[in-house]
Amino acid sequence: MGAWQPLPDGLPSEVRHFVEQLRQLKDRTGLSLAALGARTAYSKSSWQRYLNAVQPPPRQAVAALCRVAGLFGAEAERHVVRWELAVEAWPRPVPANPAGEFRDEGYRDDPTVPWWDRPEEAAPQASPRPAGRLLLYAALLLLALLCTAVGGAVVFG
Repeated sequence: MGAWQPLPDGLPSEVRHFVEQLRQLKDRTGLSLAALGARTAYSKSSWQRYLNAVQPPPRQAVAALCRVAGLFGAEAERHVVRWELAVEAWPRPVPANPAGEFRDEGYRDDPTVPWWDRPEEAAPQASPRPAGRLLLYAALLLLALLCTAVGGAVVFG
């Protein structure tokens, strides 16, 4: 159970400590990564990324691991606090455009969006055509008017 690959060099101490604690918690369960994946909403490959410090786990994954390991209350809350500290210190990839310059998407400094959930550098996605959007709004307005008319007819006879 304790045959973990070494964590990357240069990892912030908060991240290192958190991942080591997660590894101990996982080992405490006695489950393989596949079995852990089956008992939580996270796949074996996701747990591999989390436990090897490739990607920070979602808060819910930490809570799920705590439940599987039989931790509740203050013990489980300590792991969530460690998660908060680790995520704050986790090394972030620097997105760049093809010229290698940093590209600020406006979401970079938004503390409510975890960096791992932000859009990747990819081809821009086409937005819906204005005519299609207008048609959708017209259909919704028509549906609202129809519901109001039927409701009025029922209430007022």
